[in-house]
Amino acid sequence: MSTKADRAERLDLRQATRFNLCMKTLPIATELLETIWAAAQGSPTLLARVRFKNEGELPSVYAVTDLAAASMGAAGLALAQLIDTKTRLLADTTAGNAAPTTVTIDRRLASSWFAYSLRPDGWTTPSSDDFVMGDYQTSDGWIRLHTNAPHHRAAALHALKLTTPSTRAEIAAAVAGWSADALEAAVLAQGGCAATMRSWQAWQTHPQGQAVLSEPLLHWNEGAAIDTPAWAFNSARPLQGLKVLDMTRVLAGPSATRMLAGLGAEVLRVDPPWWDEPTLAPEMTVGKRCTRLDLREPTQREHWTHLLSQADIFVHGYRSDALSALGLDAAHRQKIRPGLVDISLDAYGFSGPWKHRRGFDSLVQMSMGIAEAGQRLTQANKPRPLPVQALDHATGYLLATAALRGLEIRLTHGRGSIVRASLARTGALLMNTAKPSGQLGEALAPEAASDVAPTVEQTYWGPARRLHWPVEVTGVVMRWDQPAGPLGSSEANWRH
Repeated sequence: MSTKADRAERLDLRQATRFNLCMKTLPIATELLETIWAAAQGSPTLLARVRFKNEGELPSVYAVTDLAAASMGAAGLALAQLIDTKTRLLADTTAGNAAPTTVTIDRRLASSWFAYSLRPDGWTTPSSDDFVMGDYQTSDGWIRLHTNAPHHRAAALHALKLTTPSTRAEIAAAVAGWSADALEAAVLAQGGCAATMRSWQAWQTHPQGQAVLSEPLLHWNEGAAIDTPAWAFNSARPLQGLKVLDMTRVLAGPSATRMLAGLGAEVLRVDPPWWDEPTLAPEMTVGKRCTRLDLREPTQREHWTHLLSQADIFVHGYRSDALSALGLDAAHRQKIRPGLVDISLDAYGFSGPWKHRRGFDSLVQMSMGIAEAGQRLTQANKPRPLPVQALDHATGYLLATAALRGLEIRLTHGRGSIVRASLARTGALLMNTAKPSGQLGEALAPEAASDVAPTVEQTYWGPARRLHWPVEVTGVVMRWDQPAGPLGSSEANWRH
């Protein structure tokens, strides 16, 4: 039976939808926001606080701009709810009538942040200079080789029985003699990363596709109780005083922790000694201190455990079996740090035959039909992926949403949270927005000088400015106090 509260929630949701339609915002953004917010266990009555502005779309047969706006909007809404909850808990009983915190999302800027926010002044972003990575035709279809990391490149070349190819044509000729599935298996057997291009229909009947599609958008589990006091609160810098231990790579996890850093959290990123991301570091390390530890070495693992024991939020993007193999699974992490908000991501999901498979955004796009649909619907002569790494970025903001919701749960219920997300499950959300006509939609307005913030960031590589942050939350100052720098450039300790 429908209750009065249920009817009120539906009314608020309809009012939010009508507002966004009046603003000529695509209703898809509202629908995606509703789905993401429900996955974050948020109350639908709060959706009316979110406003979208600006029109246009990134060039895709999918609603990529709407996904960008919705995922960032969910993170903004989680922040607004955290602020209001904290304010209410701090206020005396006679001062509880403050206006609710609101959220405004600039769809155009959100689209740009799904690409690159940094605008270098007098220098260029370092290049990986990898001519091996890319899409290749096989004897029966297409495959993507992901070779940015040296050991992944070596694995692909070893599978192809190539030693020192000097041109991409040599690689293409070698790939052409393989079936896509056979080469995918051979590269994976060498410890590399590759993905056969499949259609959405094929993915839905594939064992891994069926496993992922049966999973929730966000997996939630209750964590251990916390007996430490809450942090001192500054509504303008709402995460100031909190510690975030970051063990993520490339784009998804780093996008989440970059947002947390901008809200005032102390973020310490930990990478193994052999890992580097020279192309992405200027974009993704802003606001963070970056160090190195090898958790396979007992002394360094013990030091990492000490760091975790002081953290409020832990975000990691390792394969789901990697930390468990070291005796550091999620349950044990809650024992190390009761009340921890524990957030993790995986490429292909947490169940099914591929649950431990290495993966990246572009590979998941090939596996689950995004690149195939892009090629087919636009009649292109090769796979057509998304114009940005949208699965990475959107999943990153889902992680940020979960982290902020986890903090609120810790405030109100005194317990930690364990939350998981995957690129493939986020991709399934986007698949529902495909345009059968293949039309790309109205283009976004070009970037204007006013889109770039006036503050100069003195990065390790040179001065730069960043685009304005797309998410406006009442009273919040988004600012990164640590300029971007290379991995491994800091000591493995907390500042405070």
